[in-house]
Amino acid sequence: MGRFDHREYVSMTMEFRCNLKCTHCMIEGTMDRLAPQREDQLYALLVQNRMHRKWKGLILTGSEITLHRDLPEWARAARESGFERVRIQTHGMRLANPDYCTELVDAGVNEFFVSVAAADAATHDGITGVPGSFDKTLRGLELLDARDDVLTITNTVVTERSYRQMPALVERLAHLKRLAQMEFWFYFPMSETDDKNLVASHLDTLPPLRRAIAAARALGRGIEVKNFPECLLGDERAALYNDQPELFIDDAFWKEFARNGFYQCAHRSRCGSRQCLGLNTAYIRKFGWHEDRLQPLAPG
Repeated sequence: MGRFDHREYVSMTMEFRCNLKCTHCMIEGTMDRLAPQREDQLYALLVQNRMHRKWKGLILTGSEITLHRDLPEWARAARESGFERVRIQTHGMRLANPDYCTELVDAGVNEFFVSVAAADAATHDGITGVPGSFDKTLRGLELLDARDDVLTITNTVVTERSYRQMPALVERLAHLKRLAQMEFWFYFPMSETDDKNLVASHLDTLPPLRRAIAAARALGRGIEVKNFPECLLGDERAALYNDQPELFIDDAFWKEFARNGFYQCAHRSRCGSRQCLGLNTAYIRKFGWHEDRLQPLAPG
């Protein structure tokens, strides 16, 4: 169901500032001490890829990459070095500025991975902590949609506050012609406990997730679901895709990430899934193991 081969991309984390206050932010506790990749590291990667053509796409990411003034220059250099695709991961607010949007596209950005927290302004803005953020993000997506030289992808972090809106979000964005793919990433707290009460039950989220997948497929969208038990998806198993592009990020991030404790499942030793991350520690502590609902999958 996905449209993009993650093996063709490499991701560079170039910025750790952000002007939103999202309740589900993975790195809010480490943002002030994580170091972005240096510019010389980025340019060394561009030289390497010009020589060896390991990747077709470069992803420029961070907490909010559009806050960095050098983003257009980096995109231009990436395209000149031979990258066919340059993607940015962004909350999309600055894309509401037509001049800035045009500047990025003219510099070579041709894929935009945009975070949309919910289907309506009240819920979205409540999650991001910034009034007006939904309207700006949607305006940015619509400005991009008027072009024929870019593709857009949306990402929604699924939490207790947002999961009911998944089908409505697909409907709300149905008018976007350039929206190639929608991704639903189930929240994990980068901790052993769910202190914010944001982890949603997989059993509760399954019905709206199924409806959202069906609606997106009907629109011809690619779909990726992250961090959800594969066995629960049934006929929609192909939507689960936990692969990621190769990522360059401060090593301190991985120490925090390990606290999640993925790959826990009562049936893990007998399950043949190659995509499922199982349950994480915070989820198990909140909802238990779901031994009676999760099922081992046959290999293959």
